[in-house]
Amino acid sequence: MRKIIVGVMGPGEKATANDLENAYELGCLIAQQGWILLTGGRNAGVMDAANKGAKSANGLTLGILPKNDRDSISNDVDIAIFTDMGNARNNINVLSSDVVIACGMGAGTASEIALALKGDKPVILLNNDAESKVFFKKLSPENVYIVESVVDAIATAKVILS
Repeated sequence: MRKIIVGVMGPGEKATANDLENAYELGCLIAQQGWILLTGGRNAGVMDAANKGAKSANGLTLGILPKNDRDSISNDVDIAIFTDMGNARNNINVLSSDVVIACGMGAGTASEIALALKGDKPVILLNNDAESKVFFKKLSPENVYIVESVVDAIATAKVILS
């Protein structure tokens, strides 16, 4: 039986304290579901926090890295895939995920959401940015789910994946 892969996308260096807290909790709850966590794999921001959370719950983590640079990997990534593709790796991130949870918002995160929607992937938005919620919901009303908490994000993912 194929394992479920849940992508958590969000800002790196510009992640807020709230983004980091949510990402850690997401990683933990994703692992508790027995799902594989996929992130951008770097030792920064949402990526690192989600991986830490997943590892705290003995989860399996997969990192799709933008460079061929071992120094930038989160210590909590089990499987690192080096793409040397820069931001183009965002397409790999979202197309390899069964569902994408966007935790926070930044230019890279927006690009991943747009690529996921183009690829007909479900996206769960967990952020406080009202404009991005309206914008992405307008782009793909059937594939964008807006949630207010990590618990709601996991519950929504369960419904999507069932």
